[in-house]
Amino acid sequence: MKSKISIYHNPRCRKSREALDYINNSGIDYNLFLYLSNPLSKTTLENLLFKLKIDAIDLVRKNELLWKSEFSKKKNLTENEIISIMLENPKLIERPIIENENSAVIGRPIEKLYDFLKKL
Repeated sequence: MKSKISIYHNPRCRKSREALDYINNSGIDYNLFLYLSNPLSKTTLENLLFKLKIDAIDLVRKNELLWKSEFSKKKNLTENEIISIMLENPKLIERPIIENENSAVIGRPIEKLYDFLKKL
């Protein structure tokens, strides 16, 4: 059996459902986190950003109406401010996120998930 992974999932998101279906069909053991109903801690979000090797702004769903109307016009937001915004508004977090012990990937397009799982 391959190493255990975790998926941060939004059941209402087609791309997230597609990733979960692929993981289920692959037989990989995983943990499922429904981050909209069980919000992430700051530490968890910071760890995901570290594993993804991206800045917080790169994990934001910038096309969400909430982001466009409330936050996109604010210039020079700090990393901590962007993290706080995502923690307070988890629907702004890009999805799905799949992680293992050492790394993570945003599973869109789905090919990124395929590549990630091949390396397990």
